[in-house]
Amino acid sequence: MNPLHRLATAALVALLLATITAPARAVTIDWVTVGDPGNTADDTTYGAVADAFRIMKFEWTNSQYVDFLNAVDPDGDNPQRIYNTNMGSDARGGISFDTNASAGSKYAAKTNMGDKPVNFVSWFDAARVANWLQNGAQNYPTTDSSASAPQNTGAYTLGTATGGTLFTRNSGAQYYIPTEDQWYKAAYYKGSGTNAGYWNYATESDTAPTVVTADATGIGSAGSTGNSANFNRGADWNNEDGNVTTVGTNGGSSAYGAFDMSGNVWEWNETLMGANRGIRGGFYLNDASFLSSSDEGSSTPTAETIGIGIRLAAVPEPSTYAMALAGLACGGYLVRWRRKRA
Repeated sequence: MNPLHRLATAALVALLLATITAPARAVTIDWVTVGDPGNTADDTTYGAVADAFRIMKFEWTNSQYVDFLNAVDPDGDNPQRIYNTNMGSDARGGISFDTNASAGSKYAAKTNMGDKPVNFVSWFDAARVANWLQNGAQNYPTTDSSASAPQNTGAYTLGTATGGTLFTRNSGAQYYIPTEDQWYKAAYYKGSGTNAGYWNYATESDTAPTVVTADATGIGSAGSTGNSANFNRGADWNNEDGNVTTVGTNGGSSAYGAFDMSGNVWEWNETLMGANRGIRGGFYLNDASFLSSSDEGSSTPTAETIGIGIRLAAVPEPSTYAMALAGLACGGYLVRWRRKRA
């Protein structure tokens, strides 16, 4: 290779690296990697996953959902009912709406609720959040201008649907609602091998967690360690007998580092159960039996209740260096990959 070609190649690599490492979204998400691909299933038949993937370290919070709402619905028109008014009117809801606020700031997290898990969200709301991330988590100037991309297409082709079951994940989805097997593995698998076994609870324990309490602002009493969880009406604050608590303050994580997969709120998964979608993990009003690996729940995908929230999964983060080399070898691949995320 002559010096001119070397210079051009170096410049191209630098450009590709800059493109890959540039922020792809405004919303901040912490991910953990669930490795040990090809692991065996539990005796419940769940948990076997062929490939590595990422899952959110914490449940999707009210502040993150506010970012989503203001980005895709700056005018406050509420397309496809992505905002449930109970988020504002219910004491356990965490998001207010102000029709008189300026465009792009109609929605706001309520006092002490920004770091709590969002609730009153349907399976379709979760899918539309995944679509928004798939399309780069952009802020749109008007609600109408956002309608075709961030909510209705991407990881899931939903159109304007707010009900039904004939929706599957599209090939090439980077962000998505986890399968039940993925959720189960991230919560209960012991890791460090493909035949390591499973815990009964998502706090790396076979013994039921102890019940957390909460301070006056809803911070769980356990912090981020120990066999505890938010369930059984223990977190009494904001004049409620049991309530959502700050993510990551209710005891230790799963073996892969994901918090609150036992208690706080149920979480949607992709599994179809007749006309319902799967939910896992239990919530703050349930007893310990609902938190265990043996409990499997479901709900109509349109349900928006006080006890169901969102935890998304994603493909593994590619090595920047490996992606740069792949782009040089395959020509154009990196551009297509970047386009999916921006």
